[in-house]
Amino acid sequence: MTNDLRGRKVLLTGASRGIGLYIARVLARHGAVLALTARSAGSLENTAAEIRELGVHAVALPADVSDSAARKKLLADAEAAIGPLDILVNNAGLEWVSRYTAIPVDDIENMVHTNLVAPLALSRLALPGMIERGRGHIVMMSSLGGKKGSPYSATYAASKAGLIAWTSGMREELRGTGVSASVICPGFVSDAGMFAVYGKNAPKLAGETTPEKVADEVLRAIRQDVGEITVNPGPMRLMAVLEAINPAIMSWVLRHFGVYDFYRQQADENQERRGTT
Repeated sequence: MTNDLRGRKVLLTGASRGIGLYIARVLARHGAVLALTARSAGSLENTAAEIRELGVHAVALPADVSDSAARKKLLADAEAAIGPLDILVNNAGLEWVSRYTAIPVDDIENMVHTNLVAPLALSRLALPGMIERGRGHIVMMSSLGGKKGSPYSATYAASKAGLIAWTSGMREELRGTGVSASVICPGFVSDAGMFAVYGKNAPKLAGETTPEKVADEVLRAIRQDVGEITVNPGPMRLMAVLEAINPAIMSWVLRHFGVYDFYRQQADENQERRGTT
C-alpha cells in the first residue's frame, strides 16, 4: 500500500459521530476519497458535508452494517459512488456496560453482529477486489478491552478480541498480495469515547487518549503497514507486558486501583436506567 493517500478510495463505517468523525477528517486532510456509512442518516450527512468542505469527495451512504443484505448493498453502492475500494476502515461498534445476566440476549447478539461479524463480513466482501488489483488495506478498530476483558463489559471484550486475532491471522494470509490489515486498540478516549458520552473521566491508572491521536494512528497504520497499534498513555502500556506474564496479577492491579469498580458503577447506573434487576 502506498504511503500517499491522495485519491485513495476509502469506506469508513461508524462515520456519523465519535471517533469515526475524527478518522474521516484525518483521511480527508491527506486526500482520500471517502464513502461514509452509519445508521443515522442526518448525522452522517453532516459528516460528509464537513469533509467536502476540506476539498475532497465524500458521499454519505446510510446503512446498518449488522444486516447481511445491507452490507452487500453498501459495498456495491460505495464502489458505484467512489470507485473500487483501496481502504476499508471497520470502525462501527457498540458497547453496553452491564452485569452480564442483565443483558437481553438480543442485545448480546446485536453487539457481536455489529462489532465482530459485520467487520469480518465487510472485509470478506472487499478483499477479493483488493487482491485482484494488488493493493488495499483493512483497518479494524478494536480496543484495549480486547486484550484484557473487563467485568461488566465481557461481551464487548469478546467481540474486540476477535478483531485482534483476525488481523493477526490475515496479515500472514495476505502476505505477498499487496493487501494488508491492521488493528487499532485504543484505551479510554476523551471527548469521543464511550465514557465521555456518560460524562465521566477514566480512572487515573487507565489514562485517557484523545480521538485525534486515535485517528492519527489509523493513518499511521495504513501508511506504514503497522499490524497492531495500542493507543493509550501511561502505565496501561506497560501493563500489557504484565498481563502476558501473569494475568492474575494484572487483574489484582486493576481491581486494587479501582478500574473494575469504575465499570461496576457504570453497570449499576445503566441497569437503573433500564429498570432491570
